[in-house]
Amino acid sequence: MEYALLTHDFSVGYVAQVGSRSTPTWITAISLWAALEGSILFWLWVLTLYGALVAWIHRRRHAREISYATATMLGVSVFFLVLLVGPSDPFAPVSPVPPDGPGPNPLLQNHPLMAFHPPAQYLGYVGFTVPFAFAIAALVTGRVGSWWVEAVRRWTLVAWIFLTLAIVAGGWWAYEVLGWGGYWAWDPVENAALMPWLTGTAFLHSVMVQERREMLRGWNVSLV
Repeated sequence: MEYALLTHDFSVGYVAQVGSRSTPTWITAISLWAALEGSILFWLWVLTLYGALVAWIHRRRHAREISYATATMLGVSVFFLVLLVGPSDPFAPVSPVPPDGPGPNPLLQNHPLMAFHPPAQYLGYVGFTVPFAFAIAALVTGRVGSWWVEAVRRWTLVAWIFLTLAIVAGGWWAYEVLGWGGYWAWDPVENAALMPWLTGTAFLHSVMVQERREMLRGWNVSLV
């Protein structure tokens, strides 16, 4: 898709939707997440990357449990894959092929945070799939002790850091570009980022209680 965007291949539906020959190259490159179809494609790519890293890093420990965790992440990936091959196919052909496209939304072209905020947001959102997958593995195997919270604490922290950076960058971007007159307006998009951030914050604190005192097992599973 990146190749199609950079070469202005307007026979590809997504390129015809967000591409333009007059758009600067760096804006064209990050137009992958400028609309729904490209965002889902990028989401699936990030999810696949997380799944591969989880399978590789934990391949020597808790092999049985990891198989359930990776299967859970694969199941989530299948959901997004169905979207990509169905209603949100970014590779749908266009005929006749237009000579040019409209380019991405103008609001997405006038600030460099477009290159950072959406990827950080996705890395945060998708990263929380890892503790969810491990929680499912713990429930399926009946091992809801400390092993799984020890395994996912760092993964959760990585996702939490990315989501924190995305929220801060999003507030800055909204203040400068959208002219809301403030950094936070309780917009649905902002709330959608805040809720998993609050949940992740609670989880990071409560897993320490489970590790040290073997308490809050059910609470930690319910959080993710």
